[in-house]
Amino acid sequence: MGEKLDYKKLGLKVGLEIHQQLDTKHKLFCNCPADLVEAEHDSFIRRLRPTRSELGDVDIAALFEWRKGRAYEYQAPLLHSCLVEADEEPPHPLNREALLIALAFALSVEAWIPDEIHVMRKVVIDGSNTSGFQRTAVIGLGGHLWVSHDKKIPLETIVVEEDASRKMGERGKVISYRLDRLGIPLIEIATAPVISSPEEAREVAEAIGRQLRLMGRVKRGIGTIRQDLNVSIEGGAKTEIKGVQRLDLIPKVIENEVRRQLALLEVRDELARRGIDPGSLQEEPRDVTGVFRETKSKIIRKTLDRGGKVYALRLRGFKGLLGREVMPGRRFGTELADYARFWGGVGGIFHSDELPGYGISMGEVERVYELLGADKNSDAIVLVADKEENAIKALKAVRDRALEALKGVPEETRGAREDGTTFYMRPRPGSARMYPETDIPPIRVTEDMIREAEKMKPEPLPVKLEKLVETYGLARGLAEQAIRDLRFDLIERLIYRYGDKLPAKTIVSLFVVQLRGLRGEGVDVDSIPDEKLEKVISLIAEGRIAKEAFEKLVTAIAMNPQANVEDLVKDLGLGKMGVEEASSIIEKILRDNIDVLKAKGSKAFNIAMGLAMKELRGKIEGRTVARLVREKLEELLGANS
Repeated sequence: MGEKLDYKKLGLKVGLEIHQQLDTKHKLFCNCPADLVEAEHDSFIRRLRPTRSELGDVDIAALFEWRKGRAYEYQAPLLHSCLVEADEEPPHPLNREALLIALAFALSVEAWIPDEIHVMRKVVIDGSNTSGFQRTAVIGLGGHLWVSHDKKIPLETIVVEEDASRKMGERGKVISYRLDRLGIPLIEIATAPVISSPEEAREVAEAIGRQLRLMGRVKRGIGTIRQDLNVSIEGGAKTEIKGVQRLDLIPKVIENEVRRQLALLEVRDELARRGIDPGSLQEEPRDVTGVFRETKSKIIRKTLDRGGKVYALRLRGFKGLLGREVMPGRRFGTELADYARFWGGVGGIFHSDELPGYGISMGEVERVYELLGADKNSDAIVLVADKEENAIKALKAVRDRALEALKGVPEETRGAREDGTTFYMRPRPGSARMYPETDIPPIRVTEDMIREAEKMKPEPLPVKLEKLVETYGLARGLAEQAIRDLRFDLIERLIYRYGDKLPAKTIVSLFVVQLRGLRGEGVDVDSIPDEKLEKVISLIAEGRIAKEAFEKLVTAIAMNPQANVEDLVKDLGLGKMGVEEASSIIEKILRDNIDVLKAKGSKAFNIAMGLAMKELRGKIEGRTVARLVREKLEELLGANS
């Protein structure tokens, strides 16, 4: 699994869908505040069911969710939800502020903007929407985004839509959601599937996030932005991967998906060589509970004690394939287990490529083979221990997934894990998922709206680069690093506000060199709010702390994000020191080490600087320390020569 992949040869195609919360005063279709709370709440329970489209079709993904038979408990914070979120009142008119932000983005990427905005309903019955659908509206089509000053990528759609409820937990078949997030405005930007490498995908996602932040009207922090990926290779299938939260995880997720599709194509080819066709996989699950009456398997024993049963399924010609690795830590058998869990509601499966094991003996495995009439040399068997109904459903789902293996890679929606692997979520939705929203009339895009949006539109990236170089005197390399930085909008704002007191080069370096260095050392700098970093820069610009205090102070903020910045300055003793006090301290340090300094000759200055900065770092400018050290060193060495 570790060989280097040639993505060009494999025909890799990646499309991105970036979902970003907009920073508006209220939600998209009501006047509730658009932020999250941990406040007092009421609650109610609902069950959802799929509806038919205008053509009478039912979306397969919605049908899948409905078949799980779940109930949904909704926590309704008193001041952050209303009858709209509860689906007890029609939606209010679409939030004009959110619409203008989305239009501004569409203008900034030169997208085509329709004359009228039509709100649609997108079927979603996983419980995250009380109504069973998400309201969404296309704001722009086409356009392109500058990834760097000389590279751009085509876009397909720009959409404004409502965010879903927050999942709070599960109790059996009851899932709890909180309604504070439901209805917060989102902008979704979808690229064309032209990205051809994992690193390029990360670069594009970073560029989209940067362009959104340059408008200054989007939320920050964990959970406010997520990346969905559409990945395919030549001979494979389009796979939608949802919920990639971190930029640095994107390349790993894509690489693992490519390896998964390659492994599944190998499984397909091996099954073809073995002569397995759909007719080979038509058997029904069989009750084999009797084999396990005296089992030592704790898992199976627990199921039997609760009145459950053990069912088995023969997979003709699959021996050795269920244990084949498809991505790190996940095997083809794991793919089958995902289907069993989600379609049958079971905890998992046992399969012959991992047996005997889990307390299941070789004798029990052999008896199951006999009961099924399976060939130990060529067939695989799959076991499920659960309620009879669930076990049968789960094994039928396993059989369906095994049939898909004959074709290669199934089209499906997968979820991303923090380790870069993915898991099966549901089938990919079809065209029956969308239909018009009848409660909201079309919104005409007027010239006044376009003029307002134009004022919010950020400058193109190449223009910003030249401004950094020509107006603020940054070296081109440093300027390019600045515009690639995730906080470029903050850097730009700080240069504008404090550039007359602090050189632009210093401000940029603090972010792209020192802040990045702290991140590399494991300091959680990304969780620090912009306003706290701005406070640090303002203290440096006002001369209240030295710029050398930056790393120490930022590290303290990351460790204690609720603390007041000025209190941390006092606690750490980082207040800027006067020249006279520094001179006195330096003189004492040099006198205490005079014999060592004399012995070092030409290296005395470097030794003295190290000793002085150990004591004074962050309390006074480094160049001032250097001047004082040089003066005192000449004075003392001259007096003691």
